[in-house]
Amino acid sequence: MKHFCDQWIEEWCQDNGWTDLVISGYNQYWAFPPNAVMPEPIPSKVLRLIKAEKGLCFEEKVWISLVSLASVSAIILCYFLRSPMPLVFTFAFNAIAVAKLEVEDM
Repeated sequence: MKHFCDQWIEEWCQDNGWTDLVISGYNQYWAFPPNAVMPEPIPSKVLRLIKAEKGLCFEEKVWISLVSLASVSAIILCYFLRSPMPLVFTFAFNAIAVAKLEVEDM
């Protein structure tokens, strides 16, 4: 899952003099630091700071909305079906979604 909006990283690079941003896969950003001849990964400390400042990206908001919708739907279905199975399936879906929302240690 993509945890950072590319625009956030580009904005940081422009503000700090890093050039030629390259996005290699999810959450892997490389750029040339000021006066450097080799690209380096954007420091993880900076990525954490950007994440704390900007919050959730669009993809994360979509997943949180899906989790909320699934949970409410499961509660309603449990009531009408008189069965706990919708909650069991929703629990499995939510466990996967929460694992996807976890920001990997960079």
